This record gives sequence, structure tokens and C-alpha cells, in this order.
Amino acid sequence: MLVAALAVSGLASAAEHAAAPAPAKADAAKGATLFDSGDAARSLPACVSCHGAAGNSTIAANPKLAGQVENYVYKQLVDFTGADRNQAVMTTYAKMLTDEEKRNVAAYVGAQKQKPGAAKNKDTVELGKKIYRGGIADKGVAACASCHGATGAGLPIQYPRIGGQHQDYTVAQLTAFRSGARKNSAPMAALAKRMSDDEMKAVADYIAGLK
Repeated sequence: MLVAALAVSGLASAAEHAAAPAPAKADAAKGATLFDSGDAARSLPACVSCHGAAGNSTIAANPKLAGQVENYVYKQLVDFTGADRNQAVMTTYAKMLTDEEKRNVAAYVGAQKQKPGAAKNKDTVELGKKIYRGGIADKGVAACASCHGATGAGLPIQYPRIGGQHQDYTVAQLTAFRSGARKNSAPMAALAKRMSDDEMKAVADYIAGLK
């Protein structure tokens, strides 16, 4: 009887899972409207005010979102609503977005073309290149390219596009991972804890110039 009951329970669970509606397909056009205009009725500001036209931020402290991996953007918007990635501005706004709106905005920025950045410090570019391509062996720091790709284009969900990103923003995130202020990636937290400030700055500058 117990076996039969478990079997019936399993079938019911499978049926419920099969009946669960799949997420609606993201609508990039709706995402564009929300990104450019926000929603005055909810006092939700336009994303463009901080992240720039088509997601190409011109403010070094705010990330470029253009061309970012769509599923990664969605995941971060979800993470901002929890305990693992708390940031005063983004946490407030992410909590105001519905799940559908998060997907729509992610679809819009993911489809945009990122404007290229550039490395600025010629004195550290070789160190940054070495860390990005080969890691720091004696500290157990893996090559950034092993996850983010040779050009920093990233991989769906897990690994974001980082090529062309603002130096200041990349350093800020590495620092947040190291301090524990940002907790939504165990691998990044572990690696950042093994890096010095100078190593972070060098690799961030090199990343900014990746195309």
C-alpha cells in the first residue's frame, strides 16, 4: 500500500509539474519601453538614466548592459530581490518589477550592441593580460578567460559578458565579492579573496579593452 501511495504521489507531482505554465516569452519591445521610459504610475525610473542609451552606460560606476547575456541579466534582477546581492538602488527597483518585466528588460539589453571600451593604463596592461589569460597560479586564481571567454563575451546564465566593461565597475564588483558584500557567485567570491587591489585594477583595465 505504501508503494502504491508513493507511486500515486509521484504521478500527481509529475502531473502538477507538467501542468505548470512555462514563463511567457520575453518581449524585447516592452523591455525597451520600460528601459527608456520607466513607469511613472509606480514611480519606477527609466533604466536609461543610469545605464545609458541602449544600455551603453557612460558613467564608470554603472555597468554597461548592452550585449549582456540575457539570462544573466534576468538572474541578476532576481538576485537583487534577495539577500545575496543587495544594492540600495537596484534592490529597490528590482523589487518593483514583475518577473515578466525582468525578462523583458533582459531581452532588450541583451539584443543591443555594446560600444567598445579601452584599456587606459599602459603600465599594467601586461599584468592584466596575464591574469585574464593565465590566472595567478601561485594564488590559485583561475584564468578569467576559462569562464568568460577569450574576448569576454561570457556564457549563458552563469558567466556574464565582461569585455568592454567600465574599469571602475569591474573593480567594484571584485571588491564586493572579496568582502562578502556580494554573495551570488561562490566561485567569484573565492577567486576575488585571493587577489590584491593592484591585480584587480590591472585585470579590470585589460578587460575594458577586450572586443
